[in-house]
Amino acid sequence: MKKTVAVIFGGRSAEHDVSIITAHTPIIQSLLATGQFDVWPIYIAKNGSWYSDQAMNDLAYFKHDNFQAYLARQKKVRILFDDGLKIIWPGIRSKTVRIDIAFPAMHGTFGEDGSLMGLLRMANIPFIGCDLFASTVAMDKVLTKQVLAIESIPVVPYVWFTKNGWEISRSIWTDKIAKLNWPVFVKPVHLGSSIAITKVKQNSELENAIEVAFHYDDKVLVEESVENLIEVTLPIMGNEELRLAAIERPLNKTEFFDFSDKYLLGNKKGGGANSQYSEIPADIDNELAKQVEDLGKRTYRTLGCSGIARVDFLIDKSSKQIFVNEVNTLPGSLYHHNWKKVGISGVELVTKLITLAEERFASQQKTIYVFDSDILKKAGDQKIGGWG
Repeated sequence: MKKTVAVIFGGRSAEHDVSIITAHTPIIQSLLATGQFDVWPIYIAKNGSWYSDQAMNDLAYFKHDNFQAYLARQKKVRILFDDGLKIIWPGIRSKTVRIDIAFPAMHGTFGEDGSLMGLLRMANIPFIGCDLFASTVAMDKVLTKQVLAIESIPVVPYVWFTKNGWEISRSIWTDKIAKLNWPVFVKPVHLGSSIAITKVKQNSELENAIEVAFHYDDKVLVEESVENLIEVTLPIMGNEELRLAAIERPLNKTEFFDFSDKYLLGNKKGGGANSQYSEIPADIDNELAKQVEDLGKRTYRTLGCSGIARVDFLIDKSSKQIFVNEVNTLPGSLYHHNWKKVGISGVELVTKLITLAEERFASQQKTIYVFDSDILKKAGDQKIGGWG
């Protein structure tokens, strides 16, 4: 009997459209190709409405000129998170589909940041990719750096502040930023796909770059730029036992690896992350490669990643110093182009991820989350001491 897999994508995020691509290439395409799964797409619109129709398994559905008109005719679904996950189409001809496994494909806010993982944990079903805690930490670029620094994993010097802090004490933060080595990068803390990131070379550009970042987030990071830069990335898969893909080096033509480099240039067919911009494996010496792999595994384990993630690095070409830049718990299109280079097809990739999700879920079922006590019987009868 086929297992029923829900692929959840879209969402109220600046990375909404990227999520649609990831969901289809390679996830839905590969799941259908196996013949082992009944695949139900769950699409969350930009306004937060939930829809599900197996016609949405085809990426062409979302590329149609009249897509919004099609969507307007769709009946919204209800999702039941009650000891399992169910999709419900209400009405006279109501229909219910019980989901066995969830495959999150939502980049950015309300998805990759741990929000969706929290719902799926409460539903008590297996789901692919990093769990709630790793997702939450990795989505916050500042928190990631703070956690890694405690474990002596190198990160570039930085300053961070909230929107409220910037408005109240702007001069304090500009003074701290001035002490960094310039140029600097200004980044929204909780956003991916290089959206709203600005490289700032002179002070006159700083405040505008910060305002742009605050348009998308309420927390901003300003960090030193590594000028003699070799940028590499390493996809990793696994729970306890880790498997590494190839070290990949972006060959972007701009000053930094931006949204266009990642998804558009050389990729007119819309097949997900732009695989034509990069060098696989990266042409770096063996010693650097070994350090990248070791730091990648340490970072993955430090953040508690599971399933799949991608660790990004900055290497100073002159000093050979390596910094961990950030961790992506849902790599665009799962970086299937890279896994293919090391002999793992899209079909094998998604089936391995499902196996990893089921193994983690089975392990979690052994943990006791509730505790029986007689505290309620005593409540109100007498004054009870500490409640902690």
